[in-house]
Amino acid sequence: SRGRQRSLQDKPITTTITGNIPSWIKGNFLRNGPGKFEIGRSSFNHWFDGMALMHQFHIEDGKVTYMSRFLNSDCYKENLEHNRIMVSEFGTIAMPDPCKNFFQRFLSRFELLKQSDNANVSFVQYKGDYYVSTETNFMHKIDPQTLETKEKVDWSKFVAVNGATAHPHVDPDGTTYNMGNSYTLKGAFYNIIMVPSKKVNPNDTLEGATVVCSIPSEDKSKPSYYHSFAMSENYVLFIEQPIKMDLLKIVTSKLRGKGINEGVYWDPKRNTVFHVINKHTGKLSLIKYYAKPLSTFHQINCYEENGFLIMDMCCSDDGQAINNYLIQNLKKSGNALDEVKPSMFPRRFVLPLNMDSQTPCGQNLNTRLNSTATAIKTDKDKVFCTHEDLHGEDLHEYGGLEFPHINYSMCNSRPYRYFYGCGFRHLVGDSLIKMDLQGKQIKVWKHAGMYPSEPIFVSSPGAVEEDDGVILSVVITPNQDKSTFLLVLDAKTFEELGRADVPINIPYGFHGTFQNRD
Repeated sequence: SRGRQRSLQDKPITTTITGNIPSWIKGNFLRNGPGKFEIGRSSFNHWFDGMALMHQFHIEDGKVTYMSRFLNSDCYKENLEHNRIMVSEFGTIAMPDPCKNFFQRFLSRFELLKQSDNANVSFVQYKGDYYVSTETNFMHKIDPQTLETKEKVDWSKFVAVNGATAHPHVDPDGTTYNMGNSYTLKGAFYNIIMVPSKKVNPNDTLEGATVVCSIPSEDKSKPSYYHSFAMSENYVLFIEQPIKMDLLKIVTSKLRGKGINEGVYWDPKRNTVFHVINKHTGKLSLIKYYAKPLSTFHQINCYEENGFLIMDMCCSDDGQAINNYLIQNLKKSGNALDEVKPSMFPRRFVLPLNMDSQTPCGQNLNTRLNSTATAIKTDKDKVFCTHEDLHGEDLHEYGGLEFPHINYSMCNSRPYRYFYGCGFRHLVGDSLIKMDLQGKQIKVWKHAGMYPSEPIFVSSPGAVEEDDGVILSVVITPNQDKSTFLLVLDAKTFEELGRADVPINIPYGFHGTFQNRD
């Protein structure tokens, strides 16, 4: 029956609609994540390791169809051909002490291993084409209509970087920015990459990509891990957090018979550094902005206003969250699962851009009304920042907030009022939250035994108001057999409009996007 179920999903299958799916929604809701955890007799032991499974919910005329396909990556084909796991992933590696760390794929470039092309984190767009991406060199071009795997693209063939994040940012004109590391005899560098918006030839992928700026790591042999970055209209803001990678330990881990995770550690003695880069000139600001140690995976928004750079992100004071996503934790239930929740909370930092030698030390340079964030000049080119909480006490009840999203096309790199995310009382999201920054009020969708994915905002046709649209989320209900559904919420009221029940189980995924088909 499992084989029949698999072939059914390769073709669109109908869903059962409850309530009302607005007829104006027309397009493909695309999601990506791990989907296959056993191959032959060997199984993956980390949630991020499963073979990439792509999902498509096609929405049109109030109806929804569902289909899915495994990414036809080289490592998927090789694993199937040999009927066992052949290519190392995050936490699945053929060594006596299996590496079980969140960062395996990011770090695999340092190992004497074949780098995985199992792109199971997100869907991204470059030059109008859709790709599935992870944190290594490799992406795969995908046909969003059929989910067919097209060509494999290697970042390092176009720019001198070892991989790129799965969270690029896009300017209104389609120019895309990303970040990737490089390693030289002079040490580790963080590189800002720019990919032009237009193709010169129809078959172009990353042609024309350039490195806008290279930022040297504060500690040459111990660069920081990062999952994403922030971008405003004129600046890229890179957060160098004290989750450190000891390159020597990582490179020699296989030779020493140790897990790669031994080389990744949280160093709370180090401050966080905010690096500000002018997108147009490629110049790195001489001013270094510091904050106390924090860990972050996703930023919410970043914009410039009255000489300040305002950056909002989900973060934690504890970097030990890097070990949360071991498969052992994901197999826990009840109270045991509560012990490993991520506890990320939304915060705002305010960075003063217009400083000179006359700017006084020791006083708060943040003059914005009603802002409790501080920015104090401590030296001629140093500013120490403290944050403002972007939430009230009530958010603690829902375990904080992660997987943040905004009305990106209207508000990215501009002042905004609303963001959406998942509440995390467990290791996976168990509520959807809308935050209104005017008054820091929340609206919540939550039902026992239901685990919603990252909320994606889709704007109504001709929308004027920021929250005029819907929220899409895939909800899994592991306590009920074959009961997964696409949830559609009114973004204004956060009330359920409708849902599309899928007659099969869908694994909890990572990130998604909506492809408008108007």
